[in-house]
Amino acid sequence: MRTPMAANSGQSRPVQILVVEDDETIGRHLNTGLLSNGYAPSWSRTGSGALAEATQSAFDVLLLDLGLPDMDGLDVARVLRARFPDLLILILTARTEDIDVIAGLDAGADDYLVKPFSLSVLLARLRAHLRRRPIASPAQEPIRLGDLVVDITARRCSVHGRDVELRPKEFELLALLARHAGKAVSRETLMAEVWDENWFGSTKTLDVTMTGLRRRLGDAAAPSSRLPDITTLRGHGYRLELG
Repeated sequence: MRTPMAANSGQSRPVQILVVEDDETIGRHLNTGLLSNGYAPSWSRTGSGALAEATQSAFDVLLLDLGLPDMDGLDVARVLRARFPDLLILILTARTEDIDVIAGLDAGADDYLVKPFSLSVLLARLRAHLRRRPIASPAQEPIRLGDLVVDITARRCSVHGRDVELRPKEFELLALLARHAGKAVSRETLMAEVWDENWFGSTKTLDVTMTGLRRRLGDAAAPSSRLPDITTLRGHGYRLELG
């Protein structure tokens, strides 16, 4: 996939956004708002239409409603995440339960906005994510904590030499904790570094992402594995440490 350009960067190619929304009013509002802010949106009203369009054009961002008329948006997210690992996926939905947030993130979404939301909040989230797209950086030595290895340069995590598949935000969260192993890291720091310093709304996304990270590491561990614990520091944040 081509490298996305910031909408206001002055580059010749604006960020290509696939909007998947069956509601006519919301879809038109998103399409108009994105255009007026320098993005290049394409609007699809069905999941099957979105899948077809994604195979014909290169998109940088997917704005995805879950309640589509022909298929569940989660299935769209899974298919496009598998096909395009670098695609930025933001789910826009009226589903508010924790289980729905977890399902959306597990399906491959990078972020989850609950309707109703303002266009300004969506644009702020979008700018924050685009600023944090991976860029070339000097190689760093992998961080080894017992049987856990976090290779920040390669964006790989392994336990006993076996790769553990993490979602992008799960990896970034683990990498930040690993860089500060043994030290307390506040919720505010985690939100600012992994998401954005101007984050809007609650920090539920952090809690859901942390739950997913713990589950994936736990599933990869063998009975004899020596893995660091992610300790919850109530009222403050988290600490990664070997027991």
